[in-house]
Amino acid sequence: MIEITSIASGSKGNCYRVTDGHTPLLLECGINYKEIQRAFNFRLSEVAGCLITHEHGDHSKSIKDVLKSGINCYMSNGTADALKVDHHRIKRVNSLQQFQIGTWTIKPFDVQHDVSEPFGFLLANEAGEKLLFATDTYYIKYKFEGLTHIMVECNYSRDILVQNIIDGRLPKVMKKRLEQSHFSLENVKEFFKANDLSKVQEIWLLHLSDTNSNEDLFKREIQALTGKLVFIP
Repeated sequence: MIEITSIASGSKGNCYRVTDGHTPLLLECGINYKEIQRAFNFRLSEVAGCLITHEHGDHSKSIKDVLKSGINCYMSNGTADALKVDHHRIKRVNSLQQFQIGTWTIKPFDVQHDVSEPFGFLLANEAGEKLLFATDTYYIKYKFEGLTHIMVECNYSRDILVQNIIDGRLPKVMKKRLEQSHFSLENVKEFFKANDLSKVQEIWLLHLSDTNSNEDLFKREIQALTGKLVFIP
C-alpha cells in the first residue's frame, strides 16, 4: 500500500517520502539535509533512491549530501549537466524509458518548465498501484490509465494572480513567467478531466504559491470536481 509523507512543499523547498511498504523513496531533496535526516529518524540507509525532477534549488538543494549518504539519485541528462555534480551515484535516465528501483517500476516523462530537461515520474508497484508525480510544469501532454495516487503541482489561480497584479502586489512580468512554468488551478482541472480517475484513492496538490493560491479554495474545487480525497501539504 502506497504511503506518502510530505517533508516540504512550496517555493522554499520540496521533499517527499513515498513507500509501497517495501521500497522507500525520496522524491526531490530541495531542503536542508538535516531536515531530511530528521524526517527519516536518521535512518536514511533505508532509502532506495531519490528522484529529482529538475535542477532548481528548491528541488535539489541537498543533492551532494544525499549522494554522500549512499543514495542513488535519478534524473535527466539535462538536469545532471545543469547541476554540475560529478558522482557515481547520479543515474541518468531517459524520458519514457522505464527503470527499476526495488519493487518500483518507474517511467520518467517530459514536462514543461523553464529549465534544461525537466521530468515527471510515473511509479508502479507490484501490487498494481500507480503513483503520478509531476511538479513545476504548466502542462502535461500525456494521459495516464489506472492511477491510484496523484501528486501534482497546483501552484496558482489565474484569478488570484491577476488580482495581485491589479493591486500592485506583483509585477506584471510575473504573469508570463508563471504561465510558462507552473501548473495553474485551471490547468490542473483540465488535466483531471482528461484522465481516468476511477481508481484514484488520493490526490495531493503540491507546491502552492505563497501569494497566488488559496488552500481552502483549491481543495474544495478539486474535491468537488473529482470526488476524491485531496491533501495539501
